[in-house]
Amino acid sequence: MKTADFDFILPESLIAKQPLAQRDGARLLQLPADDSDALQDKMVCDLSNLVQAGDVWVINDTRVIPARLLGQRPSGGKVELLLLEPSDKTNVWIAWGKANKPLKAGDVIEFSEGFTAQIISRDGKVVEVILLADDVPQAIQSHGHMPLPPYINRPDSEEDKQRYQTVFATHDGAVAAPTAGLHLTPELMAEMEKAGAAFVHITLHVGPGTFQPVQVDDVNHHVMHEEAYIISEQAAETINQAKAAGRRIVAVGTTSLRTLEAASVDGLVQAGRGRTDIFIYPGYVFQSVDALLTNFHLPQSTLLMLVSALAGKEPVMGAYQHAIEQSYRFYSYGDAMFVSKVNTL
Repeated sequence: MKTADFDFILPESLIAKQPLAQRDGARLLQLPADDSDALQDKMVCDLSNLVQAGDVWVINDTRVIPARLLGQRPSGGKVELLLLEPSDKTNVWIAWGKANKPLKAGDVIEFSEGFTAQIISRDGKVVEVILLADDVPQAIQSHGHMPLPPYINRPDSEEDKQRYQTVFATHDGAVAAPTAGLHLTPELMAEMEKAGAAFVHITLHVGPGTFQPVQVDDVNHHVMHEEAYIISEQAAETINQAKAAGRRIVAVGTTSLRTLEAASVDGLVQAGRGRTDIFIYPGYVFQSVDALLTNFHLPQSTLLMLVSALAGKEPVMGAYQHAIEQSYRFYSYGDAMFVSKVNTL
């Protein structure tokens, strides 16, 4: 299977650079469950109409941290760090480093008065860095910038601090938002619960690798980035009981889906902490997830391959063409689609 099989041409004008005024004001494209039905253009605010009684909708409650730090060397040279995850040492982080001259061990970076960093080691663009401040977590919150995806291509704003975050974000650790969840509001979720849905929280700290392009021609040769996840005993039990009863498991976003599939053994979701580099593309046999709410993804991306694995490559690529023709908004701040699992083997 070739990476080029998942290519499409997207007009620049369809890339959503700003969030809509209302979270649930986005459009929603529903793919048919089988060949007898047609694509349906809906709205996210009507999502409760897609709920089936007994559904379990799984949401990722990770919280995006302001992980982008802009500073300078004592010489004045600009430096940018993107914090990836903390190490097991106090105030030491693994980060991506970017500077005019290569960073090296011992380099000092100043972000503001009283908030500095020193490079411990470097391997390519990955650096180990110690952050120095009276209160490092508070310094990150005060001086860090929201790590907007590269295709948004603008400085982050005060609005992004709220809108590039789900309303149920709880656990700090992500450097990219679980974007399907951005559409949900407390009011919409209450309507969905009235229609028979139950919401279950899991956590996967989304890393920047979610935006990294596939660099190989053959999909089978791609190696995924690794991310940390947590599934509680209660969440696993609720999901497994619903699955055993024949009720539908709906993943809100590809991060929720990847977490559930990575943690599944013989069709049962295992509770606990873990790390996953699971790569899902057509031919994958799903163990847990029956349907997916997701945004529209980049051409040739692993996320587009994942959606194609669930709903079928040809139907998904056809839906993307329909979305382009109908001027749907794409990517993180864009519109959404709802797909159900089909048998593609």
